[in-house]
Amino acid sequence: MSITEKITATRRAKPAGTAAGVKPDGRVKHPQREKTDSLIRQIKQLIDSRGQMLPERVIAEKLNIKRHTLRQSLKIMRDRGELEPAQIGRRAHHKPTTATPPGDKAPPTSAIAAPSVLGSDLVGSTNPLEVMEMRMLLEPALARLAALRASPEEIAQIQQAATTPQHLTPSMADHLFHKAIAAGSRNILATELYVLLNQVATDSRLRFSQSDEETSPERIAQRDMEHHTIAAAIACRDADTAERAMWEHLAVVQRKIMSRLGYAPVMKDFA
Repeated sequence: MSITEKITATRRAKPAGTAAGVKPDGRVKHPQREKTDSLIRQIKQLIDSRGQMLPERVIAEKLNIKRHTLRQSLKIMRDRGELEPAQIGRRAHHKPTTATPPGDKAPPTSAIAAPSVLGSDLVGSTNPLEVMEMRMLLEPALARLAALRASPEEIAQIQQAATTPQHLTPSMADHLFHKAIAAGSRNILATELYVLLNQVATDSRLRFSQSDEETSPERIAQRDMEHHTIAAAIACRDADTAERAMWEHLAVVQRKIMSRLGYAPVMKDFA
């Protein structure tokens, strides 16, 4: 048998779908993407129930990877809204270095404010009602976007987060639900705005809401029902219902804040 005949026979004997870079179901393999997704899953397992992450050095040692590789995965997670922005002194985003054009001055370091620093500054000049006004402008839109854009995996995370688990505080469970919706919106800028709003709202100086000790089981059950209504609308791709349900959910919180401040709102305030 000639060399040409041998090559032809080998090709005919090779099962379909086993070509290099092709999975048996015909989809093209992306080794680097699959490796990154696997690494992100491992990183998520090292995040505790409060959403706190170990230091980069510790994670890199545990996963036996270089810190540069770790930071690339952390950037992807932050872009997706799955991780809080990096604290000042660490890289919040990995961006390619570009040379400053001749004659132009590089912006001073102080002009590039980390979200955590900006949020801390805002606390001194705002109040709970302003925070709620911004939440009611932003979060219904995030719920609408999530209904249109969220992946099946992100929708599953939203539905799971709708119920307050026993091992989490009510405030943390609520935060994780709204954070999952922000991530599902697939809008990085809007997600960063939500992170900033949440940072301001949770600052103890603002005294934004009730403490976990003051949150009754009845309120937690009611809130979970509101969360499930939002999650169900997102799962059904019903953007209008998701947006409205989120607005009504936040309106409940707004009315409670107004009541504590001695303001008695009427229904037209929420029309």
